[in-house]
Amino acid sequence: MILKFTKMHGAGNDFVVLDGTRQKIDLSPEQMRLLADRRFGVGCDQILLVEKAQHKSADFRYRIFNADGGEVEQCGNGARCFMRFVYDNKLTSKREITVETKSGLIIPRLEEDGRVTVNMGNPIFEPARIPFSGGTGAISEPLEVAGQTLQISAVSMGNPHAVQVVADIELAPVEILGALIENHPRFPNRVNAGFMQIKDRNHIKLRVYERGAGETLSCGTGACAAAVSGIRLNLLDSPVNVATRGGTLTITWLSSDSPVLMTGPAMTVYTGEINL
Repeated sequence: MILKFTKMHGAGNDFVVLDGTRQKIDLSPEQMRLLADRRFGVGCDQILLVEKAQHKSADFRYRIFNADGGEVEQCGNGARCFMRFVYDNKLTSKREITVETKSGLIIPRLEEDGRVTVNMGNPIFEPARIPFSGGTGAISEPLEVAGQTLQISAVSMGNPHAVQVVADIELAPVEILGALIENHPRFPNRVNAGFMQIKDRNHIKLRVYERGAGETLSCGTGACAAAVSGIRLNLLDSPVNVATRGGTLTITWLSSDSPVLMTGPAMTVYTGEINL
């Protein structure tokens, strides 16, 4: 089949975006993996699928597939690219839309400066909803990994995150510990592992080892989870500027009962076709 696609990125977190409103798309996990392969396909961290809404309050349905072909609940950088894509491709004339995801509704808004702000909803701390087996809901909890005890903050931003504070982000063993944390048995759905260095009360540096993708240049939900965790630990104040290897995101979280707002870039790289 000939598949039309758009290559996009949000702060270096790159995507293949597919328009399921104008072409029929029903890819197998094997085809997803080929599409995401950087040598034999197009190459990306995640594949984003735009579909017609099923929820009565939504404008579109947004589906996310990791590079390993597995479907996941949420992707913040992808949400910004989703907004940019539907607006630029004239699927909507609205600059703010409601989008249906596997984990609920989100509200992205295209700003006048070209950046996109996404209302990511309220963070989730209840262990059963993350899910995090044996968790207590405490702000910081111990996690045994490879013979050492790490202090992590478990939070869901529509997808699960385990955030830890490190002294130097460049020296953190992200590849080694990230893979072990991702597949830790206490996270039955696997987890995104975040490594956060505090610069001051409004600035952090962040690296994230993502489920099914490994370390990416940027992770939007990971930035939200890190900022929320740092605020709960009384290490940060809102808004938080999150420096990732691919760019900077701004995260706003005003109170425990308010949603998390994420603002950052969304760029189109090129469009093309591939025979799958």
